[in-house]
Amino acid sequence: MEAIKGSEVNVPDAVFAWILNGQGGVKPLTDTDTIDSQHPCWLHLNYTHPESAQWLATTPLLPNNIRDALAGESTRPRVNRLGEGTLITLRCINGSTEERPDQLVAMRLYIDERLIVSTRQRKVLALDDIVNDLQEGTGPTGCGDWLVDICDALTDHASEFIEDLHDRIIDLEDDLLDQQIPARGVLALLRKQLIVMRRYMAPQRDVYARLASERLPWMNDDQRRRMQDIADRLGRGLDEIDACIARTGVMADEISQVMSESLSRRSYTMSLMAMVFLPSTFLTGLFGVNLGGIPGGGWHFGFALFCIMLVVLIGGVTWWLHRSKWL
Repeated sequence: MEAIKGSEVNVPDAVFAWILNGQGGVKPLTDTDTIDSQHPCWLHLNYTHPESAQWLATTPLLPNNIRDALAGESTRPRVNRLGEGTLITLRCINGSTEERPDQLVAMRLYIDERLIVSTRQRKVLALDDIVNDLQEGTGPTGCGDWLVDICDALTDHASEFIEDLHDRIIDLEDDLLDQQIPARGVLALLRKQLIVMRRYMAPQRDVYARLASERLPWMNDDQRRRMQDIADRLGRGLDEIDACIARTGVMADEISQVMSESLSRRSYTMSLMAMVFLPSTFLTGLFGVNLGGIPGGGWHFGFALFCIMLVVLIGGVTWWLHRSKWL
């Protein structure tokens, strides 16, 4: 492939534009640099910036369908091989502290042996790991290494989030054993996060597996093996997600059962209280009628004797319920 001049890819409002030096480090791109397979360029853009959007829409270095995809049209993880280049769409954990991590960030890549163009709107936290390695001189040396390191970092962040969800499920299970019901919406949010992760990480695992099997000219056998290991690791994370989804279903059933038992216990207690006071309620209603001939109506100690009789009656009913093992 022909070399590219630095001026052709030097976008003023790019997040960064670097030349990989082939030894694990980078240097800023200048207009006089020559970009080839030995010194590929990594151009990272925010496609909402005006000059970046203009470059994506007009550059002859990218096919038309690649321009549309890099400009935010592609969302689900996928990989398309187009001639000597490859278009890859990946999802990563949202690193913003103001938003939920399960609201995954999309990152779109076009990569060949000379050029890496990555675009995003929201910040991709996993890229910071690669940037730090490149600035320290221990990063990827070529396009194949760069892609493997990016996929590895994305999988690490996804695995950490899955492990955090797993720990939260364990805490909820421990609380349920102590008959503590979680607050409303906690379990629903947890299940939604698991389902969203399952929806996007499953096709992303397939993307990694396809990259491991494709004979891309800028990836060697060792890099394909590493990519397959990443796909297998993400597959184990998906198995963990499936197990967590099943456990949340069991927890939902257990919560329903605990709440049903609590309601039944309260209803049973109220029924017993009604049974205890039923005879006294009948007598008070009977003696409360405004008619002549009420026994003890003219006796000075009639009311006291009636109260004592009610206490004895309530005590007798309570003793009978206890003997019958209803209490």
